Amino acid sequence: MSVLTNDLNQPIGNPVDNWVAADLPSDATVTGQYCRIELLNVQRDCEQLYEAFSLDTDARNWTYLPYGPFSTVAQFQAWLEQSSQSTDPLFYTIIDNTTHQAVGLASYLRIEPETGVIEVGHIHFSPRIQRSRISTEAMYLMMRRVFVELGYRRYEWKCDALNQPSRNAALRFGFQFEGVFRQATMYKSRNRDTAWFAIIDKDWPKQQSAFEQWLKPENFDNDGLQIRKLSDFSQWLLSE
Repeated sequence: MSVLTNDLNQPIGNPVDNWVAADLPSDATVTGQYCRIELLNVQRDCEQLYEAFSLDTDARNWTYLPYGPFSTVAQFQAWLEQSSQSTDPLFYTIIDNTTHQAVGLASYLRIEPETGVIEVGHIHFSPRIQRSRISTEAMYLMMRRVFVELGYRRYEWKCDALNQPSRNAALRFGFQFEGVFRQATMYKSRNRDTAWFAIIDKDWPKQQSAFEQWLKPENFDNDGLQIRKLSDFSQWLLSE
């Protein structure tokens, strides 16, 4: 691949022609086949989320989050109310289209419209949607909004480097591993080395096709189990 140089013969990056800053995420609902993503509403979502998260009886889903678990609804509601006031991170609730129940949370954060960079984080799938069509579609809907509706160039995923399930999920969803930032932060009085992943706009059309093929109803049997894995449709990753 040829490298551009300036008048001093120094290598420089490719020009970004006609760049227009991306849009900020909005409070608009985005709806899929199996779930919808709605701006966090504490009064509507609190009890349903608390109940859904309580199905995680050993609280393992809270281990790598910088807050929780919460022992009472009141404690959880206080945290939700504080979180709902933030615009970065901006929290959304994942709602099951069949039951119309709140079953998970996710957010956009480190939002930089000027450079077209945004991150997905604070992801918390309750046991009701783990390893399901809903959890995958939720990530697809948020990614599609970033690239198609808002015009970002780069979508990031970061996690504790020791959180192997999160690392596996990032790769499954089409993010590419970019390295580990050692001692990047601390939380819950312990060190966190942070693993970085990202997907960029040029890769999105290929992964969009993979998501949409995987999410088709005919890819699931009568018990709701997948017939083909998402990775079967993401062969483009193997050539990168």
